[in-house]
Amino acid sequence: MKLQSETETQRNILKGEMNMLFQTESGQTVGPIGQGTWYLGEDPDRFDAECSALRAGVEAGMNLIDTAEMYGDGAAEELVGRAIQGLDRDKLFLVSKVYPFNAGRGDIRVSCEERFKMRNIGFKTVH
Repeated sequence: MKLQSETETQRNILKGEMNMLFQTESGQTVGPIGQGTWYLGEDPDRFDAECSALRAGVEAGMNLIDTAEMYGDGAAEELVGRAIQGLDRDKLFLVSKVYPFNAGRGDIRVSCEERFKMRNIGFKTVH
């Protein structure tokens, strides 16, 4: 991702021209505000409401969703998978984290790919 230098950022803040969008090397834009999923998906009675809330955020323009396999032992990722069904996955950025026992050099990618595939999320690496 291209990030502004600290000096450039400070100048833009002082001028009131702060652009908080981030751009990947491939030119895709990631918005400045994303949605977190910690504690989501854990209560089956709230699943539909939480799914709707994530979709509403995406439909309002938030294209970054943060999740982790440890959030509800996978329940949050399950919720994300359901919430983004039918949306253009190529325009969404999902950030995930792994359990420490999946954090080995060769294990991180495999863990994410397997979990995302199992939850019908789709896996892609962004540079």
